[in-house]
Amino acid sequence: MKAIIIHTAKDLRVEERTVEKPGPGEVEIRLAAGGICGSDLHYYNHGGFGTVRLKEPMILGHEVSGHVAALGEGVSDLAIGDLVAVSPSRPCGACDYCLKGLPNHCFNMRFYGSAMPFPHVQGAFRERLVAKASQCVKAEGLSVGEAAMAEPLSVTLHATRRSGEMLGKRVLVTGCGPIGTLSILAARRAGAAEIVAADLSGRALGFARAVGADRTVNLSEDRDGLVPFSENKGTFDVLYECSGAQLALVAGIQALRPRGVIVQLGLGGEMALPMMAITAKELDLRGSFRFHEEFATAVKLMQGGLIDVKPLITHTLPLGEALKAFEIASDKGQSMKTQIAFA
Repeated sequence: MKAIIIHTAKDLRVEERTVEKPGPGEVEIRLAAGGICGSDLHYYNHGGFGTVRLKEPMILGHEVSGHVAALGEGVSDLAIGDLVAVSPSRPCGACDYCLKGLPNHCFNMRFYGSAMPFPHVQGAFRERLVAKASQCVKAEGLSVGEAAMAEPLSVTLHATRRSGEMLGKRVLVTGCGPIGTLSILAARRAGAAEIVAADLSGRALGFARAVGADRTVNLSEDRDGLVPFSENKGTFDVLYECSGAQLALVAGIQALRPRGVIVQLGLGGEMALPMMAITAKELDLRGSFRFHEEFATAVKLMQGGLIDVKPLITHTLPLGEALKAFEIASDKGQSMKTQIAFA
């Protein structure tokens, strides 16, 4: 089978790998679609991020869907031919955090396409993938591209749970890439009354409006565009910070009203925080990292027509054009979500 493998920064290859066989409780999946994520782009463009660096060739990818091609022993709730969204989250189920109901913090997490451990955890961008049946959620009624969007949507559903009560709240989203725009969809579905989106890109803000933002602020045209929201101690109840940029975080904090909630999703590196403002406003700063049980919910929301991710899928290229797909995905001026068609 063919797989998409990163060797070093800018050294991406489509290479042959051996097809595995499913064991007990596992299934073999004929991959259909895979979305290129920000972490994939960090490996491609920079060889890693922060202290996480490539130390050996690694198959990329963790946003995938496909059709069941073979069943391992004991698998009875899936059938050959089923379209499934595949969760890349594989906690051990036995460590302290798993037993405390926090599987996204598993000590022994095996998350597809991650160079955090060594040897690296190989990813899912391969024509044939063996996964646990428990990772697979039936996605009938969805396109293969929609099913592959379950993973990034799950990230924002987890963040929405971290934010707490959302009904009737006023929400600010800073950074309108795939995670920011999906956060708009998640917040609206959870009951947000008003959503304002801010970004430096007019094109990204167009996507934000398309998925339901009530108002957008282009900070490249007006760097003080969020200042009016800071009057009277602030406007917003919840901030989804999806850019990972310190300036966006600081501006968002100024626009939050007292006892507002900051949910930090963007991973742009270390940032200095305005602690006096956080303290004086009694703000809650909450991290949000990955997901687990939200994955099945993401599929159900799309199946029920309650969240529509189709407008965010801007490009789909065949496996043979993987390098071109990564170049397009790296260009935020033309791509929102670029996917690779494996079949």
